[in-house]
Amino acid sequence: MTVNHLFLAFMAVVGAAAGIIFVVKPETRDFRVSPYFWVLLAMGLFELLAFARGRGAPGTAVTMDVRVSGFLMAIVLMVVIPIMSGSSAGLF
Repeated sequence: MTVNHLFLAFMAVVGAAAGIIFVVKPETRDFRVSPYFWVLLAMGLFELLAFARGRGAPGTAVTMDVRVSGFLMAIVLMVVIPIMSGSSAGLF
């Protein structure tokens, strides 16, 4: 698997986890750090670990189109899972 595929799988897990957390504990939306930043922090952590593991060699970084796709996928999962579960808490 390439680093791009691993990143997309990781972002799917992050988005689903955030969505499930919102269903189980709706009060987490009121934290000081916005849920969108949770996704950005996870992206940054993945990028840092991928860069450190590959020692900055070409091909070890995630491409920009995959970054955007992964971010959008995580945000969509984070929003859709609470809606589909019928959670009564507001999304934002």
